[in-house]
Amino acid sequence: MRDGAWGWYTVGIMDETRTLAGKGARRRLAVQKVNDGWTQQDVADFVGVHPVTVNKWVRAYRAGGDGGLAGQPHPGRRPFLTPEQERQVLGWLADKPTAHGFPTDLWTARRVAHLIRQRFGVEYHPGYLREWLSKRGLTPQKPAKRAREQDVWEVERWLAEDWPAILKRGPTTTPTSS
Repeated sequence: MRDGAWGWYTVGIMDETRTLAGKGARRRLAVQKVNDGWTQQDVADFVGVHPVTVNKWVRAYRAGGDGGLAGQPHPGRRPFLTPEQERQVLGWLADKPTAHGFPTDLWTARRVAHLIRQRFGVEYHPGYLREWLSKRGLTPQKPAKRAREQDVWEVERWLAEDWPAILKRGPTTTPTSS
């Protein structure tokens, strides 16, 4: 029957259903298939919804035409920061934290939350802020720890001369701990 196209087409349809236009297109496709003689059950299996949903789409189409199938925006909770404020926050991260009054050069989610609260009056939990930053491609970074007394030249000499000699010796034959 139509088995050959089902799996491929369903995957293609599912990827497109994240937008309002994609949802409307899927609804119109379902109604078109019903009008072409497919059963509502077959159409429901094809687009990956319940048959009652297909029935609702068909009734909406009959009552309002294509307009009855248009997706309705569901914005949910408004974002706390405007897009301009989000750009400002991301811009802060290009600066060193010391430029914003922090004692060290390490950005933390807690520090970013503090600045957002201070500058915009908006509260963010640091745990959520870590997620928010990672969605924008920013991951936690931690500088390499290095003793202040460390002699850079001595470290380079040790890496060049002593470390290769240690590697040449190979592993010990006796266990180092019990």
